[in-house]
Amino acid sequence: MLLPFPTNPDTAADDSLDGLVLAGGSATVENLVAAYSRGIFPWPVPGWPVLPWFCPPRRGILRLERRHVGRTLARVQRQSTWRISFNEAFEQVMYACRQQPRPGQDGTWITPQLLRGYTALHHAGYAHSVEVWDGPELIGGLYGVSVRGVFAGESMFHFRPNASKLALLALTDTLLEQGAGLLDIQQLTPHLAALGAEEVSRPEFLALLAQEQAAGRTLRFPA
Repeated sequence: MLLPFPTNPDTAADDSLDGLVLAGGSATVENLVAAYSRGIFPWPVPGWPVLPWFCPPRRGILRLERRHVGRTLARVQRQSTWRISFNEAFEQVMYACRQQPRPGQDGTWITPQLLRGYTALHHAGYAHSVEVWDGPELIGGLYGVSVRGVFAGESMFHFRPNASKLALLALTDTLLEQGAGLLDIQQLTPHLAALGAEEVSRPEFLALLAQEQAAGRTLRFPA
């Protein structure tokens, strides 16, 4: 059943609870597409018996025309012999992201329900992965959701230095080639800030989201 997501999350979000919009339902393809089209995403909270959906008061974004690739990272990208692919190992990437050690997190927010939900979303053509390979070994990658011409990054992992960074560069290269202007990164991290990402208010994010959606763009990813 489709959840009653608000048309304007800015007026519906409870900022005393980090921008909670509603709680309940499940991560079905129908709910995930409806949520992301409104700038809302699910984020399980330990101890909560239901699935919460958020549109935080502050949002991490990368305006793609402002992307900055430092000389060191550009050299790593230029000299790398690793192979980069799209959508070859979506479930492997999700499981690797779930296992990736993160300060202050244990990975449990990628719950079995989300693993099933995003895998179904992938098969429906809305969720995508970028993989980095050293021979047959998966050493880094990311996954996210593409709805109405906007890509929302969900999680990244690496087993070798710079592997996830190269996955992100491959993603942003692909988005730039198609004229996309926005990458929703949800939360700002030091690496993404070095790439040119910033944090904006929810109203500004929602305005940028609407602007990108109005372009009527359909994002496509290499086979």
